[in-house]
Amino acid sequence: MLYKLFYSTLFFALIISCKSPEARRPVQSASGTFIKESAERNKKIYDEEKSYIEKMMANDSTTDYISSENGFWYFYNKRDTTSTEKPDLGDIVKFSYNIKDLNGSIILSEEENGVQQYKVDQSNQDLISGVREGIKLMKAGETVTFLFPSYKAFGYYGIEAKLGTNIPVQSTITLHSIEQSN
Repeated sequence: MLYKLFYSTLFFALIISCKSPEARRPVQSASGTFIKESAERNKKIYDEEKSYIEKMMANDSTTDYISSENGFWYFYNKRDTTSTEKPDLGDIVKFSYNIKDLNGSIILSEEENGVQQYKVDQSNQDLISGVREGIKLMKAGETVTFLFPSYKAFGYYGIEAKLGTNIPVQSTITLHSIEQSN
């Protein structure tokens, strides 16, 4: 009888002592403040750029600027009022463009860029997001000047030896042709 009591106690002790392993706690924990500070800094940069661009547009009474849903502004140098065809997903467009600072100094000329061919929203071509989005607002034969805040242009990286970080730019784009995808 004593053996039965001993073995049953040993059996219950083994069952109770078995437990799953616990995860080790990290030595350091990140608070997430860097991300929050970075987001606040970027909002501040955008607000300053937007204010500067809006003042610039207010001082130019000869031009009718249009505000884009994508966070930039533009005006037509040459407009086609007869055509309704704009580039869609997968269409191949040919265009030329330049990049200038907001004072009009050329950073990248049309000659440097050449005539570009771009498959709308399906190409890994090295274009700034503002140019990719601006092309979708145009019709063949039109020339449009866009004012891009830095986050739609070259942002934090800039262009080595040509454009610093977080600088808004303007770009004049001429859309030569649109080849519809099947």
